[in-house]
Amino acid sequence: MSEARHGWSSNFPIFRETEPRVVRGRLQAFLPDVDASQLRAWDDSIPKLQREIGESLQAHPDAAEYSAILEYQLPLEFRRPDVLLLVGSAVIVLELKGKEAPSQADLDQAAAYARDLRSYHRECHNREVYAVVVPTRARGFVGTLDGVHVVGPDAVDQVIAQFKDARDGEPLTAEAFLDEHAYRPLPTLVQAARELFVHRKMNELWKSSATTDPAMAKISEIIHGAAATKKRRLILVTGVPGAGKTLVGLRLAHADYLDTLSVARSDGQKPTAPAVFLSGNGPLVQVLQYQMRKEGSGDGKTFVRDVKGYVQAYSRRRSAVPPEHVLIYDEAQRAWDAQMVISKGHTETTLSEPELFIQFADRVPDWCAVVGLIGTGQEINLGEEGGLTLWRKAVEECGKTSDWEVHGPPQLASVFEGSSVAFVPATSLSLDTEIRFHRANDVHPFVDALLRGHASIAAQHAVNLRAQDFHLRMTRDLSVAKGYLRERYAEHDGARFGLVASSRDRDLVYFGVRNDYQWTKNIKVGPWYVDGDGSPVSCRQLEEVVTEFAAQGLELDAALLSWGTDFVRDGGNWSSANARGYKKGSHVRDAHRLRLNAYRVLLTRGRDGTVIFVPPLTKLDETWAYLKACGVMDLG
Repeated sequence: MSEARHGWSSNFPIFRETEPRVVRGRLQAFLPDVDASQLRAWDDSIPKLQREIGESLQAHPDAAEYSAILEYQLPLEFRRPDVLLLVGSAVIVLELKGKEAPSQADLDQAAAYARDLRSYHRECHNREVYAVVVPTRARGFVGTLDGVHVVGPDAVDQVIAQFKDARDGEPLTAEAFLDEHAYRPLPTLVQAARELFVHRKMNELWKSSATTDPAMAKISEIIHGAAATKKRRLILVTGVPGAGKTLVGLRLAHADYLDTLSVARSDGQKPTAPAVFLSGNGPLVQVLQYQMRKEGSGDGKTFVRDVKGYVQAYSRRRSAVPPEHVLIYDEAQRAWDAQMVISKGHTETTLSEPELFIQFADRVPDWCAVVGLIGTGQEINLGEEGGLTLWRKAVEECGKTSDWEVHGPPQLASVFEGSSVAFVPATSLSLDTEIRFHRANDVHPFVDALLRGHASIAAQHAVNLRAQDFHLRMTRDLSVAKGYLRERYAEHDGARFGLVASSRDRDLVYFGVRNDYQWTKNIKVGPWYVDGDGSPVSCRQLEEVVTEFAAQGLELDAALLSWGTDFVRDGGNWSSANARGYKKGSHVRDAHRLRLNAYRVLLTRGRDGTVIFVPPLTKLDETWAYLKACGVMDLG
């Protein structure tokens, strides 16, 4: 029998008739480490909840079939909604707060519980799930704020009566709800990496499987074709930020069918790892390797490798043959052009990184596939502005063009128009649905409209995001932003929230946001992303800052974005005139575009939402007003 993941579960009559001290004893046995304040909260709330359930039983005889679950710990997580009431076909999430009125953080916490049950709990997919905050010192029905119902403890019976017949459907039993396999949350990238590394597969995911499986199936089809015909394939997978490109790459690197398709080498042995996951994103590599080390899985380098080291290993000797059949290049839009490769000390070559990868693939016996995972609109570094033309040039000039075929989404066809290498379109290779953001589907369109200067369109998306429980907040007081996040995640030890900022801003340091190079160059991104409250360098401390370079490709539950003066609204347009400049000789083609893309990255890091700190500077007043017009809510 599996271990219980809740403190109490029963039907309404049993809960009403049980002595409060017995209920409290069960909760304390389930959570033996709680402090005295939690015990007092239970002593205060249990009798009130029993009274309200008793009143529901008197008014509605069918309430005898309803269930009450207290301190339910979400499977695979450590969060616990205070109370869940299963009333008819509906689910009511009660968050009890010992105060007169809820804070914004209280409302957002309750909304997130309801959102995640709707999104990831098998039994809640087609049911109404209501978020209710109960300030225990309030009375009656207070109102509905941001989609969350606020009632005093004396009005809980009214809530039950209001929601019990919300939708026709089968009554939900506690047994079905508490099934340990019923809740499958969307993991963070680091959690997914850990699961794949340990088990070579992932648990079924309600949302990410549906959106990434078509791409996985198409890639499998292309790779099987390459192996059968002994040919080479360049597979380009594009996607908006948060659409699961890296997840696709991680799943492909551990696909069992690659073992069958791999070809024995001259020593008669097949490769032990037929695919390699490579990333041009150094921070991503550091974070994943750090997590693997914490798991006791060596140094993590057999799981994920840095592109630069791989290039160095196979570019120095033309006779060096990669052992893998599938080379997965994550963040392939960050591939360096030839000039950048040379400037970084690779004097042994005059080729771009795409040219080098195609050359490496040509050395692999029988067949090979290069899979490029392309993030749209995310070129933020020098040497990354060549875009997909670098990959076209690489396959056209490899010397074995007849062996190659390019596969990608239809929108890339124009890049390869007139090419000597065939381009085969496949719509499934475009990931245009965000999965990073739980139920929210409007994050990318919102950010795109905001950055294009279309405030009215952004505001429409912001309305949708509020309905999807994605929270956009802003303040001109950094302490208010930090206080909101600390309260919002006070009961979620595993949550990742941190401070992010642009690398090119000049003024944030005067407000305690240390985003200048001298500070950020020393940040260890592994501990920053992975460590908990006990670590002084954890992101949860909200002290150390990561810039767009350390944030790209990674994610937080919530990001505290400090808006800089390097990208401001000025006369109705975006201006980067105050951005810290690039060094002479850096050959930047479009510095303003790099700033715009940097803020696109920074605005799309939070899975639950983003809090924006806009410093109280006159030069940022128009930016503040513009963000407000785009639908970002003022925290005060």
